[in-house]
Parts: sequence; C-alpha cells; structure tokens
Amino acid sequence: MDKFSCLIFCGAIFGIVLHCASAQTVYIVGDGMGWDIPSNTSVSYSNWVSGKTFMVGDILVFNFVTNQHDVLRVPQASYNACTQDNAIGSIITTGPTNITLDSAGDHHYICTFGRHCEFGQRLAVTVSSSTPGGVANPPMTTAPTTPATPSPVSTQPEACAPTPSSTPNAGGPAAAGLHLLDLLHRILPQLL
Repeated sequence: MDKFSCLIFCGAIFGIVLHCASAQTVYIVGDGMGWDIPSNTSVSYSNWVSGKTFMVGDILVFNFVTNQHDVLRVPQASYNACTQDNAIGSIITTGPTNITLDSAGDHHYICTFGRHCEFGQRLAVTVSSSTPGGVANPPMTTAPTTPATPSPVSTQPEACAPTPSSTPNAGGPAAAGLHLLDLLHRILPQLL
C-alpha cells in the first residue's frame, strides 16, 4: 500500500472514530417497566418523559416481548385517538427494538395490540435539533440481537452503537476506536 492510500485509509478510520465519539443518548423507554401497559398513572410514559431532553440522533430502546406488543409511529391525531390511521412507517413487531430519533418535532408512538394504547401504552416525545440549522441524520430503525436490561440514560460514546447488552460494556465502539487510533499512531510513522 503506498503512502497516499495509507493516509486515505487512516483518514477514513479517524472519521469513523470521530462519528462514534459524538455523544448520543440512549433512552430505555419506561426504564424498568419497559414497553408495556402501565400498571397505574404514576408510571405512565408521560411521567417517564418528564424532565428528559430528546435530541435528533438520540435512540429510544423499546423493550417488549415479540407477539405481546409492538411499536408504531403515528401522527398526533392518531395518537390521541389510539388508531393506526396515517401511520408513519411500518409496525415494528419484533422486540426489543431501537428507534433513532431522525427529525426535530413531536414524535408519537403507540402499541397497536388490542386496547393497549387506550390503557396507556403510548409515548409522545418532543425532539430538538442537535445540529445548527436543524439538519438531521437519516432515519434508522434497527432491532438489537440481544434483549436489553433497562439502564439509566447514557451520554457515553458507547451509545454510538445502540445495541444494548445484558451486561455493561466496558469496551464498546469508543474503546475499540481508541485502540485503533493508538495502533495507527504506532504504525503510521513506520509507513511514512
């Protein structure tokens, strides 16, 4: 590999590491309750949202059991009426799932099973722009491969890869990125 190609490769790796280092916040919807029918109004999702600031790029983790609940983004009128009318996207039926908040404004989510929404299984969040001028990241919805254990809000770089784990991840993508940068720092002078 010539020196120019090596510099291009190292620059690309550095860009990826910087992207992962930008803090995103991962919210476990409902914390310990997860995405379920609230047992009473004191554990409602409107109380859960209270005091939180959601930004474009933040991630909502909906912890639910497949075939018992689902998640659907809807406009406010459908949220208020607990209907699927004018759904925004498709119903997510496999849990748990991560939803990246891709635009500023109000976001409304409901469970479409039976009367779950009417019983309080619905979430409304207001998302603020995270970048100057309100430019948002592209939408992304992914399903994690392992069930998540509810945890407090995280503003650590490990949140860059939003797949929750059942145990704390001391490595994470940020740590891997730091190891990669250290390795590049060692070998780059030899290549040049």
